[in-house]
Amino acid sequence: MPSSITDNSPTPTIREEKPVGDDLESGGTSKLTSSLEPPDGGLDAWLTILGTSMVSFATFGIVNGYGAFNDYYETTYLSNYSATLISLIGAIQAPCLTRLVRDFLLLYTLLGVLHAYVGPRYIIPASGVISAFALFMLSITKPQQIYQQYLTQAILFSLGATFSFFPSFAVCAHWFKRRIAFAMGFPAAAASLGGVLYPIMLERLIPRIGFGWTIRVLAFVVLLCFIIATFTIKVRRPAKPLPRLSQLLAFRAFRDPIYLCLCLGGWFSVTSTFNPFFYVSVYGSDANGGPSFLTPYYLSIMTATAILGRIAPGFIADRVGKFNVIAVSTTLSGVLILALWYTSSAQPNLIAFAAIYGVVSGPFFAVLSRSELASEWLSSSSALAGTPIGGVFISNETLPNFRHLILFSGVIALVGSGFFWVARFIRSRKLFEAILNSGLG
Repeated sequence: MPSSITDNSPTPTIREEKPVGDDLESGGTSKLTSSLEPPDGGLDAWLTILGTSMVSFATFGIVNGYGAFNDYYETTYLSNYSATLISLIGAIQAPCLTRLVRDFLLLYTLLGVLHAYVGPRYIIPASGVISAFALFMLSITKPQQIYQQYLTQAILFSLGATFSFFPSFAVCAHWFKRRIAFAMGFPAAAASLGGVLYPIMLERLIPRIGFGWTIRVLAFVVLLCFIIATFTIKVRRPAKPLPRLSQLLAFRAFRDPIYLCLCLGGWFSVTSTFNPFFYVSVYGSDANGGPSFLTPYYLSIMTATAILGRIAPGFIADRVGKFNVIAVSTTLSGVLILALWYTSSAQPNLIAFAAIYGVVSGPFFAVLSRSELASEWLSSSSALAGTPIGGVFISNETLPNFRHLILFSGVIALVGSGFFWVARFIRSRKLFEAILNSGLG
């Protein structure tokens, strides 16, 4: 889950050549300007946002749309396996696109070296080739052979996407500072757009051309997105040295109550956040006597409204404060799960839940910067745990079991929001004060 995408740190995380006037390995012809202060706009700045959005659409968009894969796997392609094993395929992808895998497999070191000596001009297309290759391999997997999905979709695709996902988002901090939350809402929204379109593509294409060719179509879409990103993402300033692993873990920071509350709030919130995305379609089908015309569209509706939930909060957060936005949105997420999803299985209510939840869950991924959610590696571990735990609840896919899953998700979401509120009031006890940052640096 991309909670680190709004990097407000004064120095970016990509190493480039320093001499003024030299062409940069940026996929374009931009020059290193005499001033390294982000311009907060301009053609190159918005082209970089466009390229980053393409990367986000091609990578995290597929993660956001995994609920459609999950539904198809459970009912048809991997029907011999438990819901927990199937959901774990998607659960592995989310941490792979966060710092859990990047840091603890030391991918941050490899990424830093590659970008220092090769540059994004070559890294981004190489990442696209690996990601597309993983999808082509997924297209030739056999039914009821779940290890093949783990190798291709959960591992190879996710690791391939990692090599472009983090650098492309980091480059955006070269171009934006004051308007960073608003600008980064667009790549976050692109991930939601992928979550809208990919499930519809699967639902419409699989009955017509089969699973294999449908996945090949997705692979060609991913390639096209990476081609656009290659020629639009531009780098304009050098980076600080790579941190030591001890600096990344920062265990001493847990002495700071704000940091500790952010860690706990992020962990509990991420544990619950993905469960509606993974299970709302399966729940809608089982609770209403089987699949209907609306079944594949619950997820699409949720991710479509998440586009608004990831753009608008960035604009609002630049004015009323990020802490206020994230505390309110996480609270609303928990309340909505318990008040609307838990209490009714009627299709109109599920549509309303999907539409509203997409909006209120979006700010968590859009407005918090890396310095404000320094616990990202800890939060991403909960992404690995949350949906498999949900799968355990619905092993029999009965309505009471789904209610247990929903109750678990809602309560955990409210616990997470409680820690965010505590962190917010430690920072300032004035209820209506705009808290633009956590004060962690």
